[in-house]
Amino acid sequence: MNARLSDYDYDLPRELIAQRPLERRDDSRMMVLHRAEQTIEHRQFRELKTFMQPGDLLVLNDARVLPARRFSNDGAIEFLFLERLGPTRWKCLVKPGRKMRVGATTKIDDSILRVENIMPDGERIIAFDEDFDPYAGGSMPLPPYINRLSDENDTARYQTVFARTGGAVAAPTAGLHFTREVLRAVPHTFMTLHVGPGTFLPVRSEKIAEHRMLPERFSISAEAANKINEAQRIIAVGTTVIRALETAAREARLAKAFGVKFNRPQIEPESGETDLLIYPPFEFRVVGALLTNFHLPRSTLLMLVSAFAGREFVLRAYKEAIRECYRFYSYGDCMLIL
Repeated sequence: MNARLSDYDYDLPRELIAQRPLERRDDSRMMVLHRAEQTIEHRQFRELKTFMQPGDLLVLNDARVLPARRFSNDGAIEFLFLERLGPTRWKCLVKPGRKMRVGATTKIDDSILRVENIMPDGERIIAFDEDFDPYAGGSMPLPPYINRLSDENDTARYQTVFARTGGAVAAPTAGLHFTREVLRAVPHTFMTLHVGPGTFLPVRSEKIAEHRMLPERFSISAEAANKINEAQRIIAVGTTVIRALETAAREARLAKAFGVKFNRPQIEPESGETDLLIYPPFEFRVVGALLTNFHLPRSTLLMLVSAFAGREFVLRAYKEAIRECYRFYSYGDCMLIL
């Protein structure tokens, strides 16, 4: 069992961190990991359909990223607006935090804001002097490893072509490779998980079990649940889909009543929250294959992928991706784990 944070470290040359998207979404490279054979292929994302079998179903996260990043008028303070608490109160991430202690004030546009409280995880509760809409004039919240401000191109490209349910502060990046043409060619359905601030917070405990995931809201419709339950194999597009489906997984009521055992637990329509932390060993009850991007070292996302494919196999694949100069992280290439 690999339960130490240091078990999920690797060295990445900075030049392999993708700073901008490719001109075409489906031009991404796709590393294919075959778990049973422990083999690796180097393919293109547009070949995804060739790896699908009869009865497969892609499940995608249709969360829409909000333009939640704002700066103070003097440019000294960066805000990431997370949750509206009232007409004039918001929960935010703030950078640099040392300049925004309790009682500190600044201005955005014509509005004055003040720090009311600091939460245990560093989030600020901000009070404005009037009703304030941060998304009017906000920009896309690109991750900190993209060393530039967002521009008009990011407004479209840091968003999946199927995004429709607003509420996320980061993109479900495995879905960024899809064009409408690729999507039409494969059986699929949608669920929603709003990526929250937990995606930005590092794991600080060497003992992984001591890390606490911040809750994230998810929703699975009746239509999606029916398609998932009828499918032979579920291919999760992204770690957000895995966390939602594995949280929602449970035995069908009929099976419980009559003692019938299904090969895969049934999914029921559900709206709720998940704080599920997945790391080896973990029994995946729903998902049979995973499409995902390459993730940061020492991150919960890398732990999840390692639980799905095996830590040693995943880290070997990452070393090969570095040798082959794959593009990493949000705007980077992808990995299909079968």
